Amino acid sequence: MCDIVGGVSIREGGALVLAATPIGDSSDASPRLLTELVGANVIAAEDTRRLHGLSQRLGITITGRVVSYFEGNEAARTPGLVDEIAAGQRVLLVTDAGMPSVSDPGYRLVTAVIEAGLPVTAVPGPSAVLTALALSGLPVDRFAFEGFAPRKSAERRRRLAEVADDPRTTIWFEAPHRVAAFLSDATEVIGADRPAAVCRELTKTYEEVRRGPLVELAEWAADGVRGEITVVIAPAPAADVDLGQAVARVAELTAAGERTKPAVAAVAAETGIAKNLLYDAVLEARRS
Repeated sequence: MCDIVGGVSIREGGALVLAATPIGDSSDASPRLLTELVGANVIAAEDTRRLHGLSQRLGITITGRVVSYFEGNEAARTPGLVDEIAAGQRVLLVTDAGMPSVSDPGYRLVTAVIEAGLPVTAVPGPSAVLTALALSGLPVDRFAFEGFAPRKSAERRRRLAEVADDPRTTIWFEAPHRVAAFLSDATEVIGADRPAAVCRELTKTYEEVRRGPLVELAEWAADGVRGEITVVIAPAPAADVDLGQAVARVAELTAAGERTKPAVAAVAAETGIAKNLLYDAVLEARRS
């Protein structure tokens, strides 16, 4: 493993360290997280009270300076933190749970530190996104994280419509008081029978994963859901196009000037037919 960035060790000295914190169970904290919490010169925390609560549960004492860093002050706070790193300070960024900058504060600071030519590293750890994906039982070969859906139904429906035909599994965060509305809109926009999973309170005492068609999950959620929620929705099924139709579509593209291999790749992506199978069929059609 390489710990050198631009000739500077990122294991020590001035650097921005993005630290993943437990999403529920404090015992998921890694030994390296404890080391960084104890050794950081500055800790920028989304919620300083939650940081101190975590340190107490972990049985450690934070000796570095603690500052708040959340959506309301990150623009003003970022330049000073960059200056701290430039001066050789180790700045640790933690959010309430999971990895900073993933639907949490952090992106602004990361880009500023990179633009300043300073080191950025991360303490890997718990992630609600990947945990929910793994537990969902849905396809994991391709996926997209959509973050929080818009609060208003019309905007939420437009956003859902954008991914209705997405060939990737999609992962969403949602507030417990809006999850019923989200699932209801998803049922109407994406389809009642689309498989999905609602992951609630991941790694906590009352962890629960509900799997089923969107319509069933919407009915379950109608009475109210508590806790932190991650929703995983299956990808759109492959288009029902037979091989002959796909070959004809490739012929249309090549007649319009597209080269054969790019045309085959485009049609394979549209239909879900394997590229090598479609390519062989196209060549056979030309020979005959």
